[in-house]
Amino acid sequence: MSTPVALTIAGSDSSGGAGIQADLKTFAACGVYGASVITALTAQNTKGVTGVHPVPAAFVTAQIDAVFDDLAVGAVKIGMVAQRDVIEAIVAGLTRWAPKHVVLDPVMVATSGDRLLAPEAVAALRASLIPRADVITPNLPEAAALLDEAIAESEAEIEAQGRRLLALGCKAVLIKGGHGHGAESIDYLVTREKVLPLPAVRVATPNTHGTGCTLSSAIAAALAKGEDMENAVRFAKAYVTSAIAAADRFTVGHGHGPVHHFHQYY
Repeated sequence: MSTPVALTIAGSDSSGGAGIQADLKTFAACGVYGASVITALTAQNTKGVTGVHPVPAAFVTAQIDAVFDDLAVGAVKIGMVAQRDVIEAIVAGLTRWAPKHVVLDPVMVATSGDRLLAPEAVAALRASLIPRADVITPNLPEAAALLDEAIAESEAEIEAQGRRLLALGCKAVLIKGGHGHGAESIDYLVTREKVLPLPAVRVATPNTHGTGCTLSSAIAAALAKGEDMENAVRFAKAYVTSAIAAADRFTVGHGHGPVHHFHQYY
């Protein structure tokens, strides 16, 4: 039996809490082998992003082809893609290699509030990358930004935005409720067949750096291991909730600290 492999296509986080670093930690914690394609280098820490250095699209292509030419990739997670030409390179790579599963986390704003996606790249994301995805995982502000709408305030508005995002061509939408309010953090999995609320107790902690990256990577890991979409999302939600609950075991940095990816091990 071959080892399940997941590939992350995303930006690097020099402080290790988000991006490629969080993705690889998540893959390892979830029992899959992780490969990576780096789309951008960032200078950042728990307090914010101080610089972004994009990787040329041609080298993104080279990384994609090198991985797929050798590894049996079961699922791809796509995170930070800040430039239009990089998006086009990724779309071409997905077309060329046709991976079975694609999870797209439309990373537009960091936990610190720093904007990570150039405005001209949003249209390319919407038009060419979202239709390639099995599931996209926007938070409430990202869902609103993708639709040029106000942030959803009610369950009915979240469901409506989920359906409008589905119309862009993806197979499922997971709208994350971490930016909401109340005792529970409710994510909503929206498919053409149903809307599935996924509640969890809201954890009071400032250490939420990399939560979106971690959730989408856990979904990809579960898909790579053969789970169906609903079970993959349920697994990922439980995993990231536990990682957030254990985050205060760490004392890392002076801002939004990382979640504890290996909480079940130490």
